[in-house]
Amino acid sequence: MSRKALRSYTREFKQEAIRLALNSPVVTSVAADLGIPSATLHSWLEKAKQRGEVPSQTSSEPISIGEVIRENKELKKRLARLEQEKAILKKAAAYFAKELE
Repeated sequence: MSRKALRSYTREFKQEAIRLALNSPVVTSVAADLGIPSATLHSWLEKAKQRGEVPSQTSSEPISIGEVIRENKELKKRLARLEQEKAILKKAAAYFAKELE
């Protein structure tokens, strides 16, 4: 039984593979396209995340719960205002449509 020779990859290749994997919905397909084992690409991704080279899925900086709650309240207020404006515009459009008849 012969053991497979270990492959070595350049830093640039690894960085490009990580970038492609982050932009792809399926990491295993990127690995297959590049001709590398998917476990290898997954380990490169994990190591890059541990070193802080890869941002988290949602954002690159942590967000506090209080900040999320505050933003949620602001968005709810904005949504309510936009819904009111939409209702007013519908009424105005109906009024002017009657005027044109």
